[in-house]
Amino acid sequence: MINLDAIYVDVDDFCLLFEPQWITHLIETGEKQRNKLSRLSHSEVMTILIAFHH
Repeated sequence: MINLDAIYVDVDDFCLLFEPQWITHLIETGEKQRNKLSRLSHSEVMTILIAFHH
């Protein structure tokens, strides 16, 4: 069985490190991206995708 808690913790740790760097990259390159708020965090969406493909 899949341990969703462990997957979520790992993905959330990754997102905490990756997202600030990604935002900095977007600012430096001048790329525009929508900032529409969603109900799920990036970590939650990625956890669902990983569990689905597992």
